[in-house]
Amino acid sequence: MIAELVSSALGLALYLNTLSADFCYDDSRAIKTNQDLLPETPWTHIFFNDFWGTLLTHSGSHKSYRPFCTLSFRLNHAIGGLNPWSYHLVNVLLHAAVTGLFTSFSKILLGDGYWTFMAGLMFASHPIHTEAVAGIVGRADIGASLFFLLSLLCYVKHCSTRGYSARTWGWFLGTGLCAGCSMLWKEQGVTVLAVSAVYDVFVFHRLKMKQILPTIYKGKNLSLFLSISLLTFWGTSLLGARLYWMGNKPPSFSNSDNPAADSDSFLARTLTFFYLPTKNLWLLLCPDTLSFDWSMDAVPLVKTICDWRNLHTVAFYIGLLLLAYYGLKSPSMERECDGKFVTNGKQNANGHSCHSDAEYRNSEIKSSFASKVENGIKNNVSQRTQLPSTENIVVLSLSLLIIPFVPATNLFFYVGFVIAERVLYIPSMGFCLLITVGARALYVKVQKRFLKSLIFYATATLIVFYGLKTVIRNGDWQNEEMLYRSGIKVNPAKAWGNLGNVLKSQSKVSEAESAYRNALYYRSNMADMLYNLGLLLQENSRFAEALHYYKLAIGSRPTLASAYLNTGIILMNQGKMEEARRTFLKCSEIPDENLKDPHAHKSSVTSCLYNLGKLYHEQGHYEDALSVYKEAIQKMPRQFAPQSLYNMMGEAYMRLSKLPEAEHWYMESLKSKTDHIPAHLTYGKLLALTGRKSEAEKFFLKAIELDPTKGNCYMHYGQFLLEEARLIEAAEMAKKAAELDSTEFDVVFNAAHMLRQASLNEAAEKYYDLAARLRPNWSIKTSSSAYYNGLVKKELSELFYLP
Repeated sequence: MIAELVSSALGLALYLNTLSADFCYDDSRAIKTNQDLLPETPWTHIFFNDFWGTLLTHSGSHKSYRPFCTLSFRLNHAIGGLNPWSYHLVNVLLHAAVTGLFTSFSKILLGDGYWTFMAGLMFASHPIHTEAVAGIVGRADIGASLFFLLSLLCYVKHCSTRGYSARTWGWFLGTGLCAGCSMLWKEQGVTVLAVSAVYDVFVFHRLKMKQILPTIYKGKNLSLFLSISLLTFWGTSLLGARLYWMGNKPPSFSNSDNPAADSDSFLARTLTFFYLPTKNLWLLLCPDTLSFDWSMDAVPLVKTICDWRNLHTVAFYIGLLLLAYYGLKSPSMERECDGKFVTNGKQNANGHSCHSDAEYRNSEIKSSFASKVENGIKNNVSQRTQLPSTENIVVLSLSLLIIPFVPATNLFFYVGFVIAERVLYIPSMGFCLLITVGARALYVKVQKRFLKSLIFYATATLIVFYGLKTVIRNGDWQNEEMLYRSGIKVNPAKAWGNLGNVLKSQSKVSEAESAYRNALYYRSNMADMLYNLGLLLQENSRFAEALHYYKLAIGSRPTLASAYLNTGIILMNQGKMEEARRTFLKCSEIPDENLKDPHAHKSSVTSCLYNLGKLYHEQGHYEDALSVYKEAIQKMPRQFAPQSLYNMMGEAYMRLSKLPEAEHWYMESLKSKTDHIPAHLTYGKLLALTGRKSEAEKFFLKAIELDPTKGNCYMHYGQFLLEEARLIEAAEMAKKAAELDSTEFDVVFNAAHMLRQASLNEAAEKYYDLAARLRPNWSIKTSSSAYYNGLVKKELSELFYLP
């Protein structure tokens, strides 16, 4: 247990500096904006939605069905809300647990010696795990790995107890259940069943390729055949259920997610897909350059045979084939020293290293010994007391490295990424075993003590360097700004674009604009970046430029509803009502099919309908406005904040003198957001109109209490007091409103009017003069009744800007 505890402790210690990290990158969509984590959402939705909260059968779903991971996020949310510390703590503890289980599994293969210890420490410290552990969404990979190893360990127990019917099938049941759980954490977890089959055939039974078919054909080992058949049946059942549950359709991705899959050139697709595993292996060997995202042009397509990267591809597959040949074809060897077998670099007798020049002896006898047994019981019991040979471990290590990676190779279906570091979390187990068993083989092979020490300390040094890199890389995951800056070298377009969003949230407008323009320099057709730049310009009153970038964004992605929304808002504010109306209508007709984030799309469409209704409202077409508002309510997604929409519904009914309906919608607005100031003001106006004066005054005062710095609240209350002939109080409210909003013409002018009504002519003249300076060309009128209606309308005209 010492090796397991120490390895787990190292895995825990190396990631302690992630506990202070914030939510980063994909964490926002999977956690912060995922409705499935909220207590008001039925928890059963988790089993029908994908990882991001989209209905699994929706055409735009990512098809990433990971309900156990989402359920763990929901438990985190229930306990600690959106405090990232608790989420990171769970990730770190899970990584420590996986490290301990991996070390325990390594002990089965390498024995209870320092090479097992080395394998565990290497897995604990490998930098490729930083995305999975430091990035909270990586919990899916860690959780899948936990049950992956539990399933594999159960199957090892099943093999060693075969013949004891109750116990052996109990362990097999554990294998199947844990495999299912692993798949429900992440899709690749189901591959443990194939790895278990490799363990049974090549490690436990030590069969060679040439022995497999005769063994099956002649029925020499029925227990092996039965176990493999059950593994195949259960794996097929899980995959079939998974495919059925996601609607029997593969996911669709944008061309920027996986450019090779979208390439028209068969040669480019083929060469690139063959090259990508080589790149992934290099990240395992030398994780010097890591990135939060490898999409777009991070890995340029291999378009021609002459591309020098093809040499890497050829070398990779030749090496892979040689390793496979070594494990599958070579005779199984073990070294013997003074009649005692040497395993794990030690003699089984006392652990002292053997330095004799004894030759490897052929152990084919052991393999054939197992294959001669009809039921595999007694001989298996004696066989399992011996550690697997190097060749056996190489075969299993290759299976651990390759099989869990197969779903990411684009071999059976296209995936939504080029390279994803967290996908390498499970395959890294095979890599760590390969490195360790290779170092052990060299250690046993060489004869000089100096060379043995060199090999041992070189392996230890590699672990130290891996650990240092992990700690340093964890620092990049502290917050989004650091993470995106670290990715500029690998994926400048994506990194600059995301960095622009961070800088904008920090109110660093010029830096954010520069970041957006840098992103567009590397990839000019990114609709999201064009939209974000337009939004930044709009918020800084550079409307003409904003319109230009919105049009470019729509040209790049015609389904980008938020770009239509903000285009319509600018046109409406510029008085181009007909253009705005057509823009809003076009936005409202965009379907949500095959969209990556249908929830955000529906929010934008609802906002478009809201603004279209507001446009009709301002033109006096109240029936048309009501019709549009009702359509907005029908299309409104769960996460949409409806208080403004409900309030405008009430306003439209009030304009049509349908006061009971108006009151209903004002109350609905206040139910959805109890501190919604416009609803307090409009409802107060309705109460005053229907003679409920005391109630009306309470709502006006409540609006002032909610925001004492809002001049319009005092103005509305002052108007109410003026109508009640409480002139002195009305004048005080007017002065207060004018002081707070001294640059707002409407507020200043109405303050002057109310002061005149209260016979405070000197003060009234002061504010009339101020109003004249604010709008020199406006003809001052002494009647405020028309203005008051305009004031309410302006107060309720709330614009929606979607990030």
